[in-house]
Amino acid sequence: ACVCKKNKRVTNCRSENNRCLCDAIGSGITVDCDTLTSKCLLMKAEMVGSKSGRREKPKDAFEDTDGLYDPECENSGAFKAKQCNGTTCWCVNTAGVRRTDKHDADLKCNQLVRTMWIIIEMKHAERNAPLNAESLKKFFTDTITSRYQLDGRYIASVLYENPYITIDLKQNSSDKSFGGVDIADVAYYFEKDVKGQSIFHSNAGLNVSIDNEEVKLEKTVVYYVDEIAPEFSMKSLAPGLIAVIVVVVIAIVAAIVVLVLTRRRKGKYVKAEVKEMNEMHRGLNA
Repeated sequence: ACVCKKNKRVTNCRSENNRCLCDAIGSGITVDCDTLTSKCLLMKAEMVGSKSGRREKPKDAFEDTDGLYDPECENSGAFKAKQCNGTTCWCVNTAGVRRTDKHDADLKCNQLVRTMWIIIEMKHAERNAPLNAESLKKFFTDTITSRYQLDGRYIASVLYENPYITIDLKQNSSDKSFGGVDIADVAYYFEKDVKGQSIFHSNAGLNVSIDNEEVKLEKTVVYYVDEIAPEFSMKSLAPGLIAVIVVVVIAIVAAIVVLVLTRRRKGKYVKAEVKEMNEMHRGLNA
């Protein structure tokens, strides 16, 4: 037996050729404990025993608004392009995030679209002085390359705009090497660490320390940009955005109505003046 240090959601661990191999809970698929487990297998394991399946950006960037669901995974650990919950189905990207409206079971998802850019946006707690930008960049770069084993060339940038921290991970299809770590898996591990729900066997979350000072993160949001733009319709717009659109439309219609009524009244005044002038002319002529 051995301990899978990078994934506690496993069972039946055994040593083979000096490697620790275990079966992912929920799928039984063998995972290599020397590297990160795929996000699909992690989500499936998290669903086991769960009572509920619910838990300025680029133009096509979108959030995961659905949360946890019980995914269908390939034997490689990748998400299947089509995911369903009963008779409702949708298409996902390589990060397992829904990129289409929900349809019936006849939905066709021709390919698993690659998520090539992941934006992790965090906000730290209020503090007296801003953090040192270079120290912050070094901390997150070192953490991502060592703790999550991502090649540093896929960390496009680490930006600090007090109090916001933004990390850009970019990795297209040709960049993803066989056996290499995927940015979607890194983002999932990272998000769980920040939320105090670490997937690592030690249960030790991510201690964010900049210049020997602990930094508390209050909010983390992840955005996804795919190689092909998502296919959402107006129906999938957030209620708040729809409300704003409705208010704007009502305002425009109201303005048009006022303009028309004003012109009609003005027209009546002009006609009345012309009528009075004609009557005066007739009086003078008489």
